[in-house]
Amino acid sequence: MTQDELKALVGQAATAYVQPGSVIGVGTGSTANYFIDALGRMKPGVAGAVASSERTAERLRGLGIRVLDANDVSSLAVYIDGADEIDHQGCMIKGGGGALTREKIVADLAERFVCIADESKLVQTLGRFALPVEVIPIARALVTRRLRSMGGEAVLREGFVTDNGCLILDVHGLTISDPAAVEREISQWPGVVTTGVFARNRASVCLLGTPGGVRTITF
Repeated sequence: MTQDELKALVGQAATAYVQPGSVIGVGTGSTANYFIDALGRMKPGVAGAVASSERTAERLRGLGIRVLDANDVSSLAVYIDGADEIDHQGCMIKGGGGALTREKIVADLAERFVCIADESKLVQTLGRFALPVEVIPIARALVTRRLRSMGGEAVLREGFVTDNGCLILDVHGLTISDPAAVEREISQWPGVVTTGVFARNRASVCLLGTPGGVRTITF
C-alpha cells in the first residue's frame, strides 16, 4: 500500500471514535485531511468541530461541517490529528504543517487524543524529524542560541508565518529521550509560543496504518 492509502485507511478508522452529534477537535495536515473527508461522509454527522488551523477550518466548512471557536467550548470528547513522529508512550513531535500551537490548544480541550499515522511515524526515540518551535519574531536569535546549547541546530522556516503571526524554527540534531523534560524546558523560554513536543498532551490511542491493516495502540 502507498503512504496515501495508509493515511486514508487510518482516517476512515478514526471515525469510529466520533459520536454522531458531538463536537470534536480536528487537526491539521495530510493525514488529518483524510479524516476530514471521512468525517464529511458520516451520516449522521457531528454537531460541529474546533479546527486547529485556518486550513482545516476551510476544509471542514467546504464539507458542510460547522466550525466553532475554541473559546466557545469548554471541552471536547475527542481530538483527532496526525503526528510527524510518535513514540511507544504516545509522546509526539507535531508541527510539520506549522499549526503546533493551535493543535496543542485544541488537544488540551479534549478528553481523548486519537493520533492517526502511517507506520513510518512510530519511533523508539523522538528527534529524527526536526522539532518545530514557534517563536515571536524578536526572539528568533535568542531561542536559536539556546537550542544550540542543547545540541540542536535551529533553521528558520523560510517564507512561513503561522496563523498566529509568528515564526517557526525547525530544530535538527536533538535526541529527545525525555519528551516531557524537553517540552517543559523549551516552553519556559521568553519568546517561545510553544514547542512541537507533545508530552503533556500525548496521545491516548494511536491508529497506525500498516500493509496488514490498522494497528491500534493504546497508551
